[in-house]
Amino acid sequence: MTEGSKALGGGYVKSYGCQMNVYDSSRIVGLLERGGHAAVDSPADADVIVLNTCHIREKAADKVFSELGLIRQLKNERAAQDRPLLIGVAGCVAQAEGAEILRREAAVDFVLGPQSYHRLPEALDKARLGERPLFIDFETNEKFRDLRKPGAEADRGRVAAFVTIQEGCDKFCSFCVVPYTRGAEISRAAADIIEEVERLAAGGVKEVTLLGQNVNAYRWEGNGLSWTLARLFERLSRIPGLDRLRYTTSHPLDMSDDLIAAHRDLPKVMPYLHLPVQSGSDRILRAMNRRHTADDYLKLVERLRGARPDIALSSDFIVGFPGETDDDFHETIRLVEQVGFASAYSFKYSKRPGTPGAELGEQISEPLKKARLAMLQALLEKQAAEFNARCVGRTLKVLFEKPGRHPGQIVGRSPYMQSVQVDGDVDLIGRAVAVRIVAPGPHSLFGEIDASGSGEAQL
Repeated sequence: MTEGSKALGGGYVKSYGCQMNVYDSSRIVGLLERGGHAAVDSPADADVIVLNTCHIREKAADKVFSELGLIRQLKNERAAQDRPLLIGVAGCVAQAEGAEILRREAAVDFVLGPQSYHRLPEALDKARLGERPLFIDFETNEKFRDLRKPGAEADRGRVAAFVTIQEGCDKFCSFCVVPYTRGAEISRAAADIIEEVERLAAGGVKEVTLLGQNVNAYRWEGNGLSWTLARLFERLSRIPGLDRLRYTTSHPLDMSDDLIAAHRDLPKVMPYLHLPVQSGSDRILRAMNRRHTADDYLKLVERLRGARPDIALSSDFIVGFPGETDDDFHETIRLVEQVGFASAYSFKYSKRPGTPGAELGEQISEPLKKARLAMLQALLEKQAAEFNARCVGRTLKVLFEKPGRHPGQIVGRSPYMQSVQVDGDVDLIGRAVAVRIVAPGPHSLFGEIDASGSGEAQL
């Protein structure tokens, strides 16, 4: 809560889905703090609850309605005690289904789409007067201007931070709701991004991940310069105290020559890239409207590895897209075998209302989608385990972020995004330290502090 603000009770924000939602939620917390609502960790302690939602997959939307059912009970209990509780739904589910949420859930007091978070104070004022505002416009630049700085709670004690630089999508993949919930691609002013990252670095943040639905589509004209993601990385690399830069999520169509070169030339850009491909079948890629082929993707991987041979690649896959045959699926398997991924996310296709994919025939049965997903995940997990095993015996710089689950243990990230656990002093949190990797785990690495201080990997 900011100095001089009137205490109005607690504000609770629950975030669903992607890192961009996590970033936006920190801004919502900041707005609540500036409005006099101290951040709380439990809905039971809150006078304002905001659910910041995701609409990418069906289960995420279902979780929101389930959560609202539980919160409704809390609101009824508060009403009986004459203690008002305001409930808001924000984010992509709000954008896509805002009117339906207000119709179905009488307990919801306001709805904010993902480009309208800056209107939270207005929404609260209206809700207190008995209105139920629905704000689902697409004024992204206005949002960027008004949400530059998080609240104090959001900045406290962080080693790594997210910074949104781009929102929306112009690609219109046939399975995806993002163009309909986040709007068209729009980039944030470079000066505002630089200012935010400088502030974070001055506050002790060592690693910044730049976020966007298509983050490598970033474009900005300002100060007589044409800003790309690569140019932005070059500028951010000069900020004192900042050790690491990452970005997500990328689209293959926007992997430019200068961005590939940044992986080669800028030591602070980490050797890790999440680059979704979705399928290895050209026929399915066309049906998905991806606008690239499997071979295009493989050639891009070759160029990336030519620039940075040790780069760790991650990707997204959808199995069971309408019309996917056994041959199509096995082409995905072959692509995975050719690339060799350090990590990946894979999902069964689910219909999203309003997308072209939902209207396609030849929907794949759930048992078949489940069987294909299990086969793909087994291969991806095998590749991830092999990548981790190849790190054993190496010395890597690990940026420690937090205490581990066991006494005397601390946890950090390698340059390749792996979680690394060591026995070490909590004083090392916030520092990048040379660690000798001694053993792989299912989803992490185990290491020992290298007293010599040598580290193979660049920061």
